[in-house]
Amino acid sequence: MSEAVRAAVAGAGSDGSGGSAGGGGGPVRAPRRAFEPDWLARIGWLAAILYVVYAASLLDFTWARFVTGLEQAARFLDRMFPPDFSRWEAVLKGLKESLEIAVLASVGGIVLSLPIGFLAARNLMPAWVNWPARALIAACRTFHPVIVAIIFVKAVGFGALAGILALVIASVGFIAKLFAEAIEEISLKQVEAVRATGASFMNVIVFGVLPQVAARFIGFSTYQFDSNVRNSTMVGIVGAGGIGAPLFVAFQRFDYDVVCAILIAIVAVVFLCEILSNQVKRVFGDAVRDGREPRGG
Repeated sequence: MSEAVRAAVAGAGSDGSGGSAGGGGGPVRAPRRAFEPDWLARIGWLAAILYVVYAASLLDFTWARFVTGLEQAARFLDRMFPPDFSRWEAVLKGLKESLEIAVLASVGGIVLSLPIGFLAARNLMPAWVNWPARALIAACRTFHPVIVAIIFVKAVGFGALAGILALVIASVGFIAKLFAEAIEEISLKQVEAVRATGASFMNVIVFGVLPQVAARFIGFSTYQFDSNVRNSTMVGIVGAGGIGAPLFVAFQRFDYDVVCAILIAIVAVVFLCEILSNQVKRVFGDAVRDGREPRGG
């Protein structure tokens, strides 16, 4: 008997078809499905869909109301155009203050997030150190920046200082959390190699940890700067400085053409900051990954 025939007979006997023909084989096994159904996941999806329908019914989310909202939105947009840039000096002053708030808050948040992120990393610090640090990060992420801005307005008064402090808290809650998670994903081989040379703890951090997370930290920082630019336009609504105050006043006066001009200016500033952030990531991020100095540095 050839090898091909012998292999075919062995395969037929292994799946039960050959054994049943001779009468001496065992019972034929039913073929198993390639992907077994996950009934628990299906029940979970069904429960989620039912809850969405239930919540929509409670919140009066109806198609008639949606259509009515579209008609009102069309009238509102009609009153916004053409935009009125006659108050460009006040708009420019508000945008300048918003940018100052975003820059100062980003710098303060980054400086505070570095040590807090290291303390919150579970692979570098003991539990009695990282748990309080993680609790602090969670507390900073609990409330929206507008809520925090209201608290600081009551504490330090109206103005840009309240907005800066509110966005510093928001920056710590975001950057420190992601920075701690990035540190927990590093390779400990490089850390152990630096530690084996007899380096101090700070040298281990500088030469063993930071090179592995520097590129990601730059990305986190630039993203938070973009977020602070956007949030600085909102905290002014509650009196924490920036362009939010003129925007809120224009809404109260029903000057929707002025509102449109302010919104266009905000969009332009956000786009410019996005371009700047991409340039910073390209220059410094690539330099860190390649192990060289940034261009011009």
